[in-house]
Amino acid sequence: MKIVIADDHAIVRSGFAMILNFQDDIEVIGTAADGREAYALVAKHRPDILIMDLSMPPGESGLIATGKIKEDYPDTRILILTMHDDEEYLFHVLKNGASGYVLKSAPDEELLLAIRTIYEGGTYIHPKMATSLVREFIKKDKTVTTEDLFELLSKRELEILPLIAKGYGNKEIAEKLFISVKTVEAHKAKIMEKLNLKSRPELVEYALRKKMLDF
Repeated sequence: MKIVIADDHAIVRSGFAMILNFQDDIEVIGTAADGREAYALVAKHRPDILIMDLSMPPGESGLIATGKIKEDYPDTRILILTMHDDEEYLFHVLKNGASGYVLKSAPDEELLLAIRTIYEGGTYIHPKMATSLVREFIKKDKTVTTEDLFELLSKRELEILPLIAKGYGNKEIAEKLFISVKTVEAHKAKIMEKLNLKSRPELVEYALRKKMLDF
């Protein structure tokens, strides 16, 4: 199995690479520090599996990269390895094409099991998160709507939405667009209200679906 590891901490990348390269059936062929580098390595090497952290600068580039990589390189399976035991993140990364979700606190044996499971075409979810996944799918199914609210957004809100999704803070957005922080906060609240979104992962997924994001 040829594997790429994406994590913004060098010590984490080297540590996991050491564990995986010790296995007879696994070879780490590259490492990346953010979503952009991960995408480039997948495009170049077409690995069997990409192990990806979610929280890489400038925000949640792992979440954004998951959707883009699965769209462009569907044969590469993606395993999310993260500190987030949050059902919102779990739901959205699986919906965007990830094949597995493992917490960084899990033992090495679980990581290896997850890798081999998704390599064989299965899906692996950290046991602690399985119940949350079922509950979240049920909740989402009850709230699905076919109404497209995109047309309700103003021109300024369309500028701000992808910046929020990429993880930029209010101050950074204000500096980029030459507006006040309070104005950014007001637009952010309006965007979430108009699109009926409750969290940043939902906003990232929406921006991906509307093809509003690049790296």
